[in-house]
Amino acid sequence: MRRSVTLCACAVTDRPKDPEREGTFGPQASLFECRSCRDVWEGAELVSKPRAKMAEGGSLRNRTRFGSRSNETMNHVDYPDDNYVEEIQLNSDTEVMEKPCPIQIVLAHEDDHNFELDETALESILMQEHIRDLNVVVLSVAGAFRKGKSFLLDFMLRFMYSQSSSSWIGGDYEPLTGFTWRGGCERETTGIQIWSEVFVVEKPDGSKVAVMLMDTQGAFDSQSTIKDCATVFALSTMTSSVQVYNLSQNIQEDDLQHLQLFTEYGRLAMEEIYKKPFQTLMFLIRDWSYPYEHTYGLKGGNSFLEKRLQVKQNQHEELQNVRKHIHSCFTNIGCFLLPHPGLKVATNPYFDGRLAEIDDEFKKELRELVPLLLAPENLVEKEISGSKVTCRDLLEYFKAYIKIYQGEELPHPKSMLQATAEANNMAAVAGAKDTYSRSMEQVCGGDKPYIAPSDLERKHLDLKESCIKQFRSVKKMGGEEFCRRYQDQLEAEIEESYANFIKHNDGKNIFYAARTPATLFAVMFAMYIISGLTGFIGMNSIATICNLIMGLALLSFCTWAYVKYSGEFRELGTLIDQIAEIIWEQRSPKKVFSKLFEVCKRRVPRVALTSALRHRIPTNNNRKKY
Repeated sequence: MRRSVTLCACAVTDRPKDPEREGTFGPQASLFECRSCRDVWEGAELVSKPRAKMAEGGSLRNRTRFGSRSNETMNHVDYPDDNYVEEIQLNSDTEVMEKPCPIQIVLAHEDDHNFELDETALESILMQEHIRDLNVVVLSVAGAFRKGKSFLLDFMLRFMYSQSSSSWIGGDYEPLTGFTWRGGCERETTGIQIWSEVFVVEKPDGSKVAVMLMDTQGAFDSQSTIKDCATVFALSTMTSSVQVYNLSQNIQEDDLQHLQLFTEYGRLAMEEIYKKPFQTLMFLIRDWSYPYEHTYGLKGGNSFLEKRLQVKQNQHEELQNVRKHIHSCFTNIGCFLLPHPGLKVATNPYFDGRLAEIDDEFKKELRELVPLLLAPENLVEKEISGSKVTCRDLLEYFKAYIKIYQGEELPHPKSMLQATAEANNMAAVAGAKDTYSRSMEQVCGGDKPYIAPSDLERKHLDLKESCIKQFRSVKKMGGEEFCRRYQDQLEAEIEESYANFIKHNDGKNIFYAARTPATLFAVMFAMYIISGLTGFIGMNSIATICNLIMGLALLSFCTWAYVKYSGEFRELGTLIDQIAEIIWEQRSPKKVFSKLFEVCKRRVPRVALTSALRHRIPTNNNRKKY
């Protein structure tokens, strides 16, 4: 005979009785779960309290996991009135097990907009003995924030816990629990979370796989940069076998452009790019309002998606490239159209996921969607580089990928404004530099005669000022401070071009071209005279040194002539030119020798390194490859 139970401890106040806290229990040991505070009571004794991190995850766990180690029975009694009772009967030897919950594996640091992998948490899940060597199936849900990703994942959890039951969707008055979710306009999930329990499922061919559910931080909230959004989306796409792209009402062009950016950011991080780096992409269009054009579900969704991703001849090249890119990234692409869940869901701030408040059309399509993704015959095993991935492998891939995104090897994705402003300023820089180059070509170009260095410098300064004015006159995006960086870049590039024009102009001066041989002849003549005089007066040691210098000058002249004739050993010829230029300009012996020491110190190691590399490269090329 059933006896009535007093209220839960949280209701011992001066308030009137709350029917939601009333329960019944039978003669056997039974548990009563308070639907408001989630405390579990056995009679008048408190058995367990919920974990804060799990939010309201207790009833889901009780519904499914209390029966895993003994012969328990589970009943859901649905009453559409205030006397609703949720009853769970257990044998007396049943252990109260730890409840599963969402575990954050990728932590988002808002201060420096960086991400960190919680290796300990991920390893504790993926390295469990019964799953670590099983091929893994990873289903991830990604998209803009506050679009119901966690809400959808909780229905997937119900399906995974009740696969053998046709009524997996649950009772009409059962609150939705699992991944934390709520109504409102502020974000809930940050980083990447996975469900702490990995489900072992037997496929129709008899093989067992491990199924993991992943929830991601919503994109485009007020606290995330474009790089943050791209990193989360790319990480989830790279590590999942099925990526559900959660969208609202329609597929807009900016949705496709963001998908292109995020997938390309993920593809950059992958060392080897195969034909299609990612596996299954499922567009999930929520709140679909045009069932008269495309019916709800997979069939209507695929016909709608085919039109959206169609590449047409009369399309702009930019639109064609977006669609071609998406097709090139995923092996399978599908679309599912889901109706609006109803006004009660959208407007009730206390909505807790009960099916009684959700429209029947939504529940009908939900019963089609979840098995389409998670039924044993539809599971897609994770593959990377053509090989199937186990749970153990997935842990290593997570570690490798997060290191790439923590480093600076990849370019940073930018907002549309920043990318446009950069392109705008770069175009202005290129235009101004082109004006400078064309004007200088008219002054000292290839067919122009030699011009005096002072005149060339004066012309350079006039053109530089004119080009900077041209750059400033162009309408540019980004603001004064942003544009200043590009003006500095323009000035640096103009100075670099000017240095090249100086060299080009000097090459036209016949005396400049003859400077090296003239200098070497002058050194040889001077050493010859000094050697003769010092030998005549008996200073033979000085005469010997002069003869040595004269011989080196003669050898340098012969080497220089060979370099100019053959084009080989150009660095050696450049070194001889620099030494001759130093002797020509410095003239005094002290200055000459100090400058020579600096040049030799700077140039000789470089020549030696180049020579060593030249000898080493053929050896590497001739090495046998196994």
